[in-house]
This record gives sequence, C-alpha cells and structure tokens, in this order.
Amino acid sequence: MLKLRLCLNNIKTLIVQAQRNVAFTSARLIDQKWREDKSLPQNPNAFGPLTNLPDYSFLDGRPTPLGSNQKKRLLRQQEIAAKIVELNGELEFAKKRHESLKAKAAADKQRILSSKLKPKGHLLLKKN
Repeated sequence: MLKLRLCLNNIKTLIVQAQRNVAFTSARLIDQKWREDKSLPQNPNAFGPLTNLPDYSFLDGRPTPLGSNQKKRLLRQQEIAAKIVELNGELEFAKKRHESLKAKAAADKQRILSSKLKPKGHLLLKKN
C-alpha cells in the first residue's frame, strides 16, 4: 500500500511537471494568407451561419431564444452601430463648420479689400 501511494504520488508529480511544459496558447494552423486573399475573417468561427443562426427552430414558428453568446454579440454590434452614427454626425458637423469657416474667411477678405483706399479724381476716370 505504501509503495502504491509513492507510485501515485510520483505519477502526480510527473503529471504536474508535464503540465508545466504544455503551451496554453492556441496554435494558428489555418492558412491565414489564403483567408486574407479571399477577404475572409481570421477566425472562421467568428461569423457565419453556425454562429449567427439559432441551433434549432420550433415547428410551429415560435422564435427561439438567443444563444449563449448571441446576446453579447448583438449588444456589441448595437454599440458599434451607435458609435458609427455618433462619429458620422461629428464628421458632418466638422464638414459644415469647415465650410462656414472658409466662407467667413472669404467674406472677411472681401470686406478688407472693399474697405481699402480707392482711387480718386483723374485716376478714377482713367479706369472707366
């Protein structure tokens, strides 16, 4: 019994030691260059019918509940859409402001040119 316990303890230490050498990062075995050339996402499971559609459907047409990560993905996409709308509004505001500043600068330049001294007397008659 004692020898068996020692052997089991040795096995446990061997297993623990073996786990130290195991890499916990996932290997990228997918050909990323091919996926990039085809304009596909890096992770094939990130988007598609297997992740976006429900796992099952009811025969009577009732809606199925959202999947485990489907609600999170839906909320994240709504946040991204709201951010896009917000940034688009800011971009439109910046364009309008830039145009108004250009128009104001042109009006100021025209006002300055019109307020400069004008020729008088015989110089005015020569121009006409």
